[in-house]
Amino acid sequence: MQSSTHASATEMAPATSPEPERVGSTWGPFLRHHGPMIFGALVLALIVAAALLAPWLGTSDPQKLAPAARLKVPSALYWFGTDALGRDLYSRVLYGGRVSLLVGLSVATLAMLGGLVLGLLTGFFRQVDAVLMRILEAFMAIPAILLAIALIALTRASVENVIIALAIAETPRVTRLVRAVVLTLREQTYVEAATAIGTPPLVILLRHIAPNALAPLIVQGTFICGSAIISESILSFIGAGTPPSVPTWGSIIAEGRSYFQLFPNIIFFPAVFLSLTVLSINLIGDGLRDLLDPRLSREL
Repeated sequence: MQSSTHASATEMAPATSPEPERVGSTWGPFLRHHGPMIFGALVLALIVAAALLAPWLGTSDPQKLAPAARLKVPSALYWFGTDALGRDLYSRVLYGGRVSLLVGLSVATLAMLGGLVLGLLTGFFRQVDAVLMRILEAFMAIPAILLAIALIALTRASVENVIIALAIAETPRVTRLVRAVVLTLREQTYVEAATAIGTPPLVILLRHIAPNALAPLIVQGTFICGSAIISESILSFIGAGTPPSVPTWGSIIAEGRSYFQLFPNIIFFPAVFLSLTVLSINLIGDGLRDLLDPRLSREL
């Protein structure tokens, strides 16, 4: 009798609610697998914030000459020291980040847009592919930096011309990537079905193919951004990029190379900012590739 009473009491007892899921259990795997991407995003966010707030964070005008304070080492007054003309390196590095980041973002955006349009056309229309890809392959035979130098030599040194030249040099490579994706998607069953029922080609491209080509395009865009920042620094270093009146990391390094042995701070600080920026962008690109690739996402 007691056992039956105990059994009935047990059955009538409410079931214990499951333990609530901890917040850490949700973010733990993400942080573990994508830690480098988060680190890169934080570093890039700090650099972008410093560049945007340069007018308030800078200690002086980056173009202000002070011959009496030339070639000063880092101190409480000049945090990064001064260059051969007495200009404050800390302010010049902050303002130089504005130009480098603007060039990287603009080149990546223009190259992605141009490569997406041309890649969709060449990958979907065989007649366009036969002609346009031969022209683009001729551009790809020339190294991007040499092509940019040749294009800038035909114009004048300016930030706008550097952006246009680098975007033209990078667009063929983006086009080839998008074309390869479109060639694969064009053979899919849903695309063949849309073609069979008479869907216009433009609708097929915009509705069925273009969205599926965005993931690799975004990843490629991050690497183009980092490559464009390096290319801009190279052009400024050799005097073929922005005019001398515009401070950039490449031009600051070029101006300080003659004093590197005695005053390494002139080159060290812009080089550190340049390296951290490109490294953070590449870490973000690697993380986005893992996130947007379905095969890698399932493994994680």
